[in-house]
Amino acid sequence: MNSSRRTDVQVGDVSRLFDGRRLTLARQLIGLRKNALAAKIDKSPTAVAAYENNTKRPAPATVAQLCLTLGVDPGFFLPGPHQAASDSVPHFRSLRSTTQLARDQAFAYGVISGDVGAALERHVEFPEPNLPRLSVDVEDESSTLPEEAARLLRKHWDIGSGPVGHLVRLAENHGVVVVFSPAQTAAVDAYSFDDGYRPTVVLNPAKEDYYRQRFDVAHEIGHLVMHVDAEPGSKVVENQAHRFAAELLLPEDELGDLLPSKADWRVLARLKETYGVSLQALLYRSRALGVMSDVTYRNAVAYLSSKGWRRREPGEMPAVEQPSLYPKAVEILSSVGMDELSLAKESRVTPGLFRTVTARAPVREELFLATQEIESTDGVIPLFRSKDNEPGT
Repeated sequence: MNSSRRTDVQVGDVSRLFDGRRLTLARQLIGLRKNALAAKIDKSPTAVAAYENNTKRPAPATVAQLCLTLGVDPGFFLPGPHQAASDSVPHFRSLRSTTQLARDQAFAYGVISGDVGAALERHVEFPEPNLPRLSVDVEDESSTLPEEAARLLRKHWDIGSGPVGHLVRLAENHGVVVVFSPAQTAAVDAYSFDDGYRPTVVLNPAKEDYYRQRFDVAHEIGHLVMHVDAEPGSKVVENQAHRFAAELLLPEDELGDLLPSKADWRVLARLKETYGVSLQALLYRSRALGVMSDVTYRNAVAYLSSKGWRRREPGEMPAVEQPSLYPKAVEILSSVGMDELSLAKESRVTPGLFRTVTARAPVREELFLATQEIESTDGVIPLFRSKDNEPGT
């Protein structure tokens, strides 16, 4: 072990104060199962499980081996002020198409974003979380509660009539954390959770469509308002969040008289630019409000598909909305002499991961495996090691 790079926190001290939950987090971040980690540190899976559930403390030599294998500094394993709620469950779009390993990795990244935020909040003040809650029965497909929840949010956030502006900034102004996930997790769509630190929305870095990203953000806010205690991933739950997003961005009392009953593409294109939603979302809304018949809707979608517009709609594409809560905090702290390296160290993450969490735009650089021989068949790629940084630097 390179002691010159790991002098601030001694592995012996970490061994005595070792928090197994942090080991679980580090293991999930690089996409390893317990048995795979056990093989790499020459321990049994039972021993790794005991470390993670805090029934056994690893020896200093084992802590050092964990650091090398997982690409973290010893201090990563110390208890921290921010601990994810054990019953917090992220809302993924489709549980069937997302492996458990990929979900664990995505959630671990979200928890790390909370660690970064908690470190930043020692120096800067963020808006207090300000989300109304309206629990919706996840078995109920017919009630109007999703739409009522969206209207409640518009009132609670004092959103006037007309189009919603910069939705990411609006959410951040009300204490919701919005971050981009690393490029390696692009297979996992946007997701959200409330882990006891702040309600968090994690955006897909590969989705460069301004209109669809706004709908994604509205959809995830819907989960945060309606589904804090709900099991994620069901068709009903996702449809409820979809309906919430439609009402939030396209209120019935405003759009009912504006939407065309036929596929008038010039009218739809004008509404698209005005309200910042896709043509597909407008067609969906027209049918949902009974303005457009099912037959007309199906024909319009078929035409849209024939033109290739389901993949890329016509017209100029604005840049996606960018988070500013974390990036602005980093800029402010940098102006008073606190650089990224010191902030990353305080957050207990690598500089590369810190930059990814606090970036305004998706970070495109590849992050390599902490140990090159790790292989994954689950679409999970480790997050810790960048091209410019060795593990733990």
